[in-house]
Amino acid sequence: MARSALILVEGHRSISLLYVKAAQCLGLHPITLSADPAQYDYLAAEGIEAIRVDTDNLDALIHECSRLRATYEIAGITGFAGDDESVSATVGKLCRHFDLPGPNPASIERCCDKFTQRQLLSEAGVPIPAYRLAANATEVESCAAEIGLPVVLKPAVGSGSIGVRLCRSVEEVAEHTTYLLDGKHTWQSSPKILVEEFAQGPYYCTLVMGNEVLGIGAADFGPLPHFVFLRSIFPAPVTDDEHRRIADVSLSCLRALGLGWGPTNIELRWTRRGPVVIEVNPRLVGGTGPRLAQAAHGIDLVTEHIKLVIGDEWDLRRRHSHIAAARFLLVDRDGILDWIDGDSRAAALPGVAEVKFYVEPKTPIIRKGDYRDCIGHVVAVSPSLAQTEIALQRAVDSISWSITPFPTLGE
Repeated sequence: MARSALILVEGHRSISLLYVKAAQCLGLHPITLSADPAQYDYLAAEGIEAIRVDTDNLDALIHECSRLRATYEIAGITGFAGDDESVSATVGKLCRHFDLPGPNPASIERCCDKFTQRQLLSEAGVPIPAYRLAANATEVESCAAEIGLPVVLKPAVGSGSIGVRLCRSVEEVAEHTTYLLDGKHTWQSSPKILVEEFAQGPYYCTLVMGNEVLGIGAADFGPLPHFVFLRSIFPAPVTDDEHRRIADVSLSCLRALGLGWGPTNIELRWTRRGPVVIEVNPRLVGGTGPRLAQAAHGIDLVTEHIKLVIGDEWDLRRRHSHIAAARFLLVDRDGILDWIDGDSRAAALPGVAEVKFYVEPKTPIIRKGDYRDCIGHVVAVSPSLAQTEIALQRAVDSISWSITPFPTLGE
């Protein structure tokens, strides 16, 4: 009998290895298809089979999967958005071609274009910020004036808060527009900027699998004008009424966008109007999201997603009810990372579930104002929020690093 393989299209720095390990635990052979396998260091470190292929080329992916079927039974195909949301739609097309369980690629594509997503949500009566689409500096300026400052500027297609910035003045709008349009930003599609109202209030993220709300997390960000996560908590400390309203709005997003297969994470702000949807992401939450869900409720989102992908029955029952939280390690300067330590000390503290560094000493650090500014994280868990926060702070206090600024001109 042919060995069963799970095909993983591209990778993700925080959750790909979880998929590899979970696949192996389910008796599957994980195979990664990537345009550049070397960018994922865990592949070589874990001895994972990887094949170089143009993942932007659907025909090339179909050809490679067809070739693999001569050796393996392909049990399922999934993939990771990373910086490029189009991967999720490509996975859906591959699943359709090989008659495997998967998301609707048309729904994914509509969702990944933030302007189209907002149009559909607005038509369905889902509360969202005021928004406009602009293609040049004049249009951006006009849209910002119509909405009223402050506004958030972001690429119409993208993820990870790359290119996203809060602009409080006309000068900041002009400055960030220049950054986006004058060659400093890498566009995944034709350059189009979404200009939207800054929805102010606590941030929440709803985790959904299929049409079932698994839970609602909360998070705080580092310093504005960027939106880089600093801390997250799961489940969020909300009232029953707030939970119900956030869950209802989240499920209305699925109906409006034609989603409802597999994982979705929905980002919201609780404003004076109540819950307002910022973005709907048709994929499993990245970062520490899966780890927090497992620590808090004993639900292994990655394993249950793989079961869905291969057509098995999943199990989303809670095993326990704890409070899990993560703190992200953010740098405050550019330069060379001389050293970073304290991970073993932090990991040994009571209540600490995970400590992970993303960088090695002697790495150049250049802040970009997005998820790439994070150099590591700590996860803690306990039966109460107070205990969890104490454990988290103790762990963070155990970690230290040193960055030597880059030499300035003339030195």
